[in-house]
Amino acid sequence: MRKLSLAVIGMYIGVLGAFSQNPTDSSAYKSKKLKIDEINFVTGYYTQNGNRSPVTGGVGTEKLSDIATTFDLKLSRYDIKNRKHDLGFELGVDHYTSASSDKIDPHTISSASHADTRIYPTLSYGITNELKGNAINFTGSYSQEFDYQSIGAGIGFTKTSKDKNSEFGIKLQAYLDNLKVILPIELRTGSQQQRRRNDYPSASRNSFSSSFTFSQMVSERLQFAVLLDLVYQSGYLSTPFHRIYFTDGTESNEKLPSSRFKVPVGLRLNYFLGDKFVIRSYYRYYQDDWGLTANTFNIELPVKITSFISVSPFYRYYSQNGVKYFAPYLSHAATEEFYTTDDDLSKFNSNYLGAGIRYAPPAGVFGISHLSNLELRYGHYKRTDGLHSDIVTLALKFK
Repeated sequence: MRKLSLAVIGMYIGVLGAFSQNPTDSSAYKSKKLKIDEINFVTGYYTQNGNRSPVTGGVGTEKLSDIATTFDLKLSRYDIKNRKHDLGFELGVDHYTSASSDKIDPHTISSASHADTRIYPTLSYGITNELKGNAINFTGSYSQEFDYQSIGAGIGFTKTSKDKNSEFGIKLQAYLDNLKVILPIELRTGSQQQRRRNDYPSASRNSFSSSFTFSQMVSERLQFAVLLDLVYQSGYLSTPFHRIYFTDGTESNEKLPSSRFKVPVGLRLNYFLGDKFVIRSYYRYYQDDWGLTANTFNIELPVKITSFISVSPFYRYYSQNGVKYFAPYLSHAATEEFYTTDDDLSKFNSNYLGAGIRYAPPAGVFGISHLSNLELRYGHYKRTDGLHSDIVTLALKFK
């Protein structure tokens, strides 16, 4: 029920392997027994504030805080045909508090929506044929919080050229979601007893996506990748507890179309300036059939200070024009078919900047041989509608 999903923590963490070593020689012995490749632990604290909450019709506090933690275990083994089998398990847990969500029922001291915990495990399994240069991967995921439940599945395939300079990948994913339709307290029907025992109706929301990537090493210094996603959503795409106050004095909750088609196209460009400097850049164009178009520019400049310490300043600029169904507080007419006051769907620009520091000594972090590196990052986000946020993340890698 949060305003901003903390699944974006992965974006804030960035690229952990900016100065990673070359892969192991394929002629070396390959273990036929299942072994641990690496363990990743990431935790972050996120806080935001603003004054245009859609829960209260486009005005009111957007204050929110979230603590998110993920644990990622990667194992592998080789079979008798020297194919690599990868098994991954990831467990994510985050807990948030939201002042705006608590306004769904302002007469309570602290409703169920004021705070919630989300748990989201993911399993993955992949087979890589290094001689033929192809790999196939399967994923399954689950997510649960107070008003939302999601089951996901995916399959991916990649093909690498013989010289290993280019790679093509395709991934298909599906998410089948079920949500509780929690209306603002004044719009509910039924007895007060039903409200107290959280007897809410439910609705479905499904998402299907196909992702295509092509990457190419142009030279030892220059690499690029082209990314294309096709995403289709159907079902209950509105947020039921977002209020709408019409110009004639009546009230309702948010109503949006029951389908949405999204097309993001991206380009990554990385340039290595010797052993100490890297330029990582990214551009994405986004368009959907709700009328939203957006542009994203991102740049990160990892600098190797010593053989085991690097600093990575980064900056992202984002701009969108807003969907055709958006209008601010007290601006919608009751005769409109669709309506929302959610500023996430409005026209705005945003800036996100910060820096990370990565520490990866050869003897292990703090003398712990299996703790191969530590990364700490901070970012500040601000957009033109007044919403602003800060996030601090810590990532540990064990090998």
